[in-house]
Amino acid sequence: MMNEFLTEDTKAIILLCGVFGEGSSEKPLSLAEYSSLVRWLIEVKMRPGDLLQKDNIFEATRGSGIDKQRLESLLGRGVQLGFAVEEWQRNGIWIISRSDAYYPARYKKHLKDKAPPLLFGAGNRSLLSGGGLGIVGSRNVDQAGVAFTRQVAEICAYNRMPVVSGGARGVDQISMTAALEAGGVTIGILAENLLKKSVERSARQAIADGRLLLLSPYHPNARFTVGTAMGRNKLIYAMSDYGLVVSAEHKKGGTWAGAEEELKRENALTVFVRVGNDAPQGNSRLLDLGAISWPGSIDRNNFRQQLHDLTVNSRENRPKKNQSLFDFQAAQEIAPAEEPPPVTEVVEEKPTIAELEPVGEPEVKTPGCPVSLYQAVLPVILNKLDSPATAEELAETLDVNKTQLNAWLKKVVEDGYAKKLSCPVRYVALKEQNPESSVPKTCGTSIL
Repeated sequence: MMNEFLTEDTKAIILLCGVFGEGSSEKPLSLAEYSSLVRWLIEVKMRPGDLLQKDNIFEATRGSGIDKQRLESLLGRGVQLGFAVEEWQRNGIWIISRSDAYYPARYKKHLKDKAPPLLFGAGNRSLLSGGGLGIVGSRNVDQAGVAFTRQVAEICAYNRMPVVSGGARGVDQISMTAALEAGGVTIGILAENLLKKSVERSARQAIADGRLLLLSPYHPNARFTVGTAMGRNKLIYAMSDYGLVVSAEHKKGGTWAGAEEELKRENALTVFVRVGNDAPQGNSRLLDLGAISWPGSIDRNNFRQQLHDLTVNSRENRPKKNQSLFDFQAAQEIAPAEEPPPVTEVVEEKPTIAELEPVGEPEVKTPGCPVSLYQAVLPVILNKLDSPATAEELAETLDVNKTQLNAWLKKVVEDGYAKKLSCPVRYVALKEQNPESSVPKTCGTSIL
């Protein structure tokens, strides 16, 4: 079972790429900048966590071209990260990075270097392996589309096939709700407000039952933007075995853009579309781009095989595409969940940066591991107490609440890591004490 602690690699990645706290003067690394940094790490056989050592930052700047001051500023947000992580974990939110063994393999295979560096989640983490039917569509879906969506979601639940969707109003919410009400499993890839969504009554119950996974590449309090919605669409397809477009406006909106993006991908999934007199024009136009019609009749007891056969037939008839000069290599198909993979010719693949990225072993949770924020920020406090300092000076330096800091300082003194001086009242670290020496190495010891 994945533990609640952040690995050293994930700490570094979230410091570099994450959005949290207030007043940060430096912009977190973009996906392209992070991938550039990873290329250098691979070349020099280092891990993201090695960047937590200041001696490595200068070389990282030379190797990646990212400004040294920017890297130092981002990596120096340890205290702010500590507060953010405490809040997230208190609300059941966990974080994984591309360097974690639990990171979805489907994202690395399908999205390659476009796989998001960080994922925030709530719910059943065993569902990270993905698979199922990705159902997408308009927020303002017609009644025929509503009925169609419910019917398909219920068939998925009957066949124990996860429904993957985006959690937005309209088709997304209808499909996820219908699947859960029918006793099925759902994976929600969110573009906004993961924290708010995860504590809703219906979500809490489904999470408690182990039938819901909520996932987002954006921080848990992120607000909706067109950009976050567009970035989320590709993650829905990449998590699924097949896609299904219920309703799309021709060349308008995120549903059309996401389907078009997927259909143009070299290793595209099969994208089904609802057809018929009630279907919007955009659906038929997607057929021209390579989507295939959703079958007019469904064999409820042979649903998986029916989708598999339609996929095989469509690929046999699909014209070959010219591979892009900039495409590393088409990803090997991941067989649908609970379906035997088709026998294909074995082709040696060139791994992508995302796949080459160092992956750490999952850490083992032991009874002696620290679980408090105090243990995480202790090394930071002692570093600042190398020379005597008042509580006011320390609170200003660390940008933390004085009441919280006084509680920490009291415990630091009680634990024998620092001494309280008088006239005036100051604190200084005791040189012979090393807080990390008593912490098991298998634990996530420091947020920095």
